[in-house]
Amino acid sequence: MELHLKKPICFFDLETTGVNVATDRIVEISVLKVYPNGNKESYTWRVNPEMPIPPVVSAIHGITDEMVANEPPFREIAPKVYALLKDSDLGGFNSNRFDIPLLAEELLRAEIDFDLKKALSVDVQTIFHKKEKRTLEAAYKFYCDKTLEDAHSAEADTNATYEVLKAQLDRYPDLENDVAALATFSSHKDFADFAGYIGYNKEGDEIFSFGKHRGATVSDIMEKEPGYFGWLLNADFPLYTKKVLTRIKLQKLNNKLE
Repeated sequence: MELHLKKPICFFDLETTGVNVATDRIVEISVLKVYPNGNKESYTWRVNPEMPIPPVVSAIHGITDEMVANEPPFREIAPKVYALLKDSDLGGFNSNRFDIPLLAEELLRAEIDFDLKKALSVDVQTIFHKKEKRTLEAAYKFYCDKTLEDAHSAEADTNATYEVLKAQLDRYPDLENDVAALATFSSHKDFADFAGYIGYNKEGDEIFSFGKHRGATVSDIMEKEPGYFGWLLNADFPLYTKKVLTRIKLQKLNNKLE
C-alpha cells in the first residue's frame, strides 16, 4: 500500500558516534524524500564528526575515523539537509527518541533554527513495537519477507524503514493511511523538548519531568529560583531543551510587559 500524502515526507536515518543526544555527533545521514505524487529522491552523506568514533561504535556501523577524515563537518551540509526537510513531515525507525532529537542538536550547532517539533513525525519502530515488538531486521523479514543486507548502514536502514511502513499499512486495516494519524499512533508521551526533560501538566503548562523540581511548572521555578535557570543553561543539557527553556522565559517576560 502506498502512503496517502498531503505533503512530502522525509524518511531518514543517522549513524553517529554514540547514543548521547547532547554530546554525540552524526557520521552518516541518509534521507529518502517521498512526494505525494509518488516521486522519490534520496541523498546520503558521510560526515566528519570532528571527534573520535569509539571503536565499539565503529564495530556496529562500520564507519571509522579514517573513513570520515576527509568528509565535510555537518555544518557544511546542514543547509542541504534543511532544504530537504523544511517542507516535509518526518519518518524514521526510533526517530522520535533518537534521530530527530540528535538532528535537532546538530542543526542548532550549525545555526539553523529549524524547529523539528513542528513537523509531524511517524516513528515506524513505535508502530512495530505496538504491533509486534521486534527489531528493524525482524520487522523487515516479518513485514516484507526480505533479509536486511547491510544493516546499520544508513541507506539500507532508511529504505527498509520506508518499505516496512508501507507493509504495515497493508497488514493492519485499522492503521489509518494518513501521516497525522500515523504520527499520533507512533508518538510517545508528549514533551515540550525532545529529550523528555520538560513535560506538560493537565492544564497544558510546561513542567519539569526530572530532578528536585519534578512536576513543578517551569515558569513558577523561574520566578522563585532564577539561579536555577542559569544553572540549566550552563549544564550539560541538550541545546533544544535549553531553547525551550529560553522560549518559556521570554514568554514570561513578555507577559509581564503587556
